[in-house]
Amino acid sequence: MKDKTQYQSIFANLHIKPVVSEEKDKYLSMASTEQLKKFIPEIDLETNIDLLPIAFDACVVNRVNKNGDVMDSTTAAKIAKNFINKPINIEHNRNTVVGCILSYAFTEFGSNNKIEEEELDKIKGPFNITLGGLVWKIVNQDLADKIEEANDPTSDHYMSISASWELGFGDFNIVVLDENEKNIENGRFITDTSEVDKIKDSLRGFGGSGRLENGKYIYRQVAGKVLPLGIGLTLNPAADVKGVVTKNTEIDLSIKEDKASTTEDNQNISSQDEKLNVKKDIIYMKISKIEQITDQLLKEVTASSITDFIADEIKKVSDEFIAEKAQKENELKVASEKLAAMSSEHEGVKKQIEELNQKLSALEAEKVAKAQEEAFNIRMATLDEEYDLSDEDRKVLASDIKDLNEEAFSAYKNKIAVLMKEKNKKAKEEKSKKEKETKAEEVKASEEVKTPEVAPISSTQEVVEQAVDNGLKASTEIPNSAPAAEPTVREKYAKAFDLDGFEIK
Repeated sequence: MKDKTQYQSIFANLHIKPVVSEEKDKYLSMASTEQLKKFIPEIDLETNIDLLPIAFDACVVNRVNKNGDVMDSTTAAKIAKNFINKPINIEHNRNTVVGCILSYAFTEFGSNNKIEEEELDKIKGPFNITLGGLVWKIVNQDLADKIEEANDPTSDHYMSISASWELGFGDFNIVVLDENEKNIENGRFITDTSEVDKIKDSLRGFGGSGRLENGKYIYRQVAGKVLPLGIGLTLNPAADVKGVVTKNTEIDLSIKEDKASTTEDNQNISSQDEKLNVKKDIIYMKISKIEQITDQLLKEVTASSITDFIADEIKKVSDEFIAEKAQKENELKVASEKLAAMSSEHEGVKKQIEELNQKLSALEAEKVAKAQEEAFNIRMATLDEEYDLSDEDRKVLASDIKDLNEEAFSAYKNKIAVLMKEKNKKAKEEKSKKEKETKAEEVKASEEVKTPEVAPISSTQEVVEQAVDNGLKASTEIPNSAPAAEPTVREKYAKAFDLDGFEIK
């Protein structure tokens, strides 16, 4: 069936170690461990030697974890029972299930004393959800061995196994807390959807810093439909919940000697009985695998056979662990060196790209500037060719057109064609030409008036008429200093001709 929860989250904050939080007195760890052992499921280990029962605190209710999430009392009381039958896996890989959860309980934070479910409504501070379950040794014997070793306070791997719980949930609220505050009873809750949406991107669960601009810290409180999905075992501790315990599995290696046996008894061994008399013949046998250890074998071998086998197995596991650790450290070192080299190479490439971009930008700027300069020169030359410009005109025009694009310059050119039409060279030339033609015509007309053409005199009569006519024309030119008077016919003729040379009859 498809999971209907809107969100799924892995809360890698729960330690399955036989201690309580490091914030508490470390000397209380053994007492807390003893309390936690009460929640280990009852399993017949003599019959089910392939099972490893465990118990651990799954989460701290009402207290935020380092991943920025929290569960309140109401939700804890509602969902704790749903942890039962859910899987236990390794590193949240659901293809590596190694066990399951069988029981749940509520315990005090720090002491693991049991809390009755009906008392939860009264608790505002932090408390634990404690789970019991089992690990299948046959699935992963190495993990089972490490969990048992993590229970040994004398081991270097003490407290090394951790757990993180997985939840699916349909909604969430936001809790606002001061710095260094973890208990939500001291916080402010934001439940309005619109207010949540405004700041949810700052939550760690959504990739944010978990902090607001005012310095307050915000956490995601799971709400709505909340469904436990299981527990993941990991080597990466992250929060306030710590502790996994298992039952002590000690092997009784003692061999009882039959004090009543005698040399005589030894000598009376029946030759028909091929089996050894375990009371009399204790032998050393090299054990290579645990399946060889049977009730019959324990009667036949010395204690050293068992202890040597156990020592060899411990050494084998230890050597494998050390080799695996060294391999991981070497891989981490190689990866770190590769990362450093890649980082250095990346910085070099990045620097080269920046330099190329700078050069490209400079070339582009130079190209644009050159294109602008050429366009400016062409425009000024065009205007200079078209108009008769003074230096003052050129300064004004240069200031106006230096930043214009082609479209704007075309519009500007049309505008100045109107404003500077009087300075248009072509128009001025045409005007000058017309003026010269007009002046020439006027001069020609003036000359025609001043020097009238005189026709040759062919007869006395024609001479007289011409003289009279010239006399009339001349009489019209009256000096400015003398008043104009109408001349007589005689005067006209006398002025036109020398009458002394003519005889009038």
